[in-house]
Amino acid sequence: MDAALALYRTLGLTFTQEQHGAGPIHHSCDMDGTVLEIYPSSEGGAPDRRAGGATSLGFRVPSVDAVLSALKPLGTPVITPPKDSQWGRRAVVADPDGRAVEILSSNGK
Repeated sequence: MDAALALYRTLGLTFTQEQHGAGPIHHSCDMDGTVLEIYPSSEGGAPDRRAGGATSLGFRVPSVDAVLSALKPLGTPVITPPKDSQWGRRAVVADPDGRAVEILSSNGK
């Protein structure tokens, strides 16, 4: 959970620690009504990113290259290296569970 929190915090998300009743301690981020929660589990718990039922996330960031530099010390695998596209600069990384996470910047590198 700590590795996932570090990755998503690097993308600019802010989390609050929560626990509901006797449930597990987890972390929650409310992004204008869209909620992302991280619960404890073993690493690699997500379905293979290419399999049916897999979840992929995407985030717009000020600078793809700056985020990739900040993720490097965390050992975050890069699935698709940064490249300029019609949507802006784009890269895809894997979170600690193997989930694909797209990062996109519309204003350059």
